[in-house]
Amino acid sequence: LYMTLFQSYDKFTNRHIGPDENQIREMLEVTGASSLDELINETIPSQIKLTEKLNLTEAVSEFKFLQNLKEIADKNKIFKSYIGMGYNPSITPQVILRNILENPGWYTQYTPYQAEISQGRLEALLNFQTMVTDLTAMDISNASLLDEGTSAAEAMLMFYHLRSGNKKNANTIFVSEECFPQTIEVIKTRATPLEINVQVGNHKNLELTDDIFAVLVQYPTGDGEIYNYRNLFSEAHAKEIFTIVAADILSLTLLTPPGEFGADAVVGSTQRFGIPMGYGGPHAAFFATRDKFKRQIPGRLIGVSVDVHENKAYRMALQTREQHIKREKATSNICTAQVLLAVAAGMYAVYHGPEGLKSIAKKVHSLTKLLEAGLKQLGIKQLNELYFDTINIDIDKDKISDLRKLAESKQINFRYFESAVGISINEVTELNDIEEIIS
Repeated sequence: LYMTLFQSYDKFTNRHIGPDENQIREMLEVTGASSLDELINETIPSQIKLTEKLNLTEAVSEFKFLQNLKEIADKNKIFKSYIGMGYNPSITPQVILRNILENPGWYTQYTPYQAEISQGRLEALLNFQTMVTDLTAMDISNASLLDEGTSAAEAMLMFYHLRSGNKKNANTIFVSEECFPQTIEVIKTRATPLEINVQVGNHKNLELTDDIFAVLVQYPTGDGEIYNYRNLFSEAHAKEIFTIVAADILSLTLLTPPGEFGADAVVGSTQRFGIPMGYGGPHAAFFATRDKFKRQIPGRLIGVSVDVHENKAYRMALQTREQHIKREKATSNICTAQVLLAVAAGMYAVYHGPEGLKSIAKKVHSLTKLLEAGLKQLGIKQLNELYFDTINIDIDKDKISDLRKLAESKQINFRYFESAVGISINEVTELNDIEEIIS
């Protein structure tokens, strides 16, 4: 009786997607092998087989596996994050959470290969593109990229391939040292195969030499400072140098958009438009540029056309990945879209509307100003002349360790430099959080 019950239990709990005993028996009859081991030995060359057994833990059911994962996840300590660097806590509206992020009609999509079959998906992506072009003041935007670092690297590669005339042999991209460190690292990695020279330095004393084909700056900077790049970009264009801005998309509701001060490409992340931080990703990046570069833009473009009945129809107007076109004409060969998160970020903008987005940005900036005022009353100096949501606190080197221990005891994360501390305010920050930081 026990064995019968055990076999029934084993059969009930075995949900492995693969052949069962009957199928294995039938397979062996067809192949003429006496066992699975014999079949494998006849199929796989001995020289590529492992000689030792795999060091695997005992198999468990899906239910037990999820329980184990939950126990591990419960060990995480969820601190309040004021680190910034392109990652900010945000609020996902419940209507987007329920109807998009938790809806298999949306979340099963990865990237639009045959997107024409889904007009709704294409309309949502067109909405994302429109949102990006509006906020950046650029002519054209693609339907998202992998992340901000990748987007910046794609801009570098696009302009590297667009070099012409006096710049045909220019081989250097200048990257501001105030860009996010992860973006700088991705740029360096993607530059290596093409032997592009990456010059990292201070844009304020940059000499635009003949060897530079593009410059990349952060807006606002990784430390939170806001610079006016208009003169730098004018000088760059006079010397046939392309200009790239990595921008915070929420700040663009208040700041002059890069398209109005001469950017040739604007890149960044839409994470703070209602997308959870997710331990660093994934998050949909944006890539916007001038209309004259549309044939070289990486990724995919959604456009509006008409069908045979003269009805409006959305379609994929441009796709530049190697699997779609001839390899020599491809401008991208990596993961080129974050469709679900681009849709969610676009819907976040729809949900709040232009004034709603501006209101969120004003709240974030106002709380940042309030924090600066409170710290100033304590005699603490703030280093940024202009800022949106990030302030840079001047603190003695020997006091930073004590501050860090105290902050972490209160489950708070700041960004720590050698003799300064960065604090980035976000959408979820409230007045009591400002009081807690000051205290």
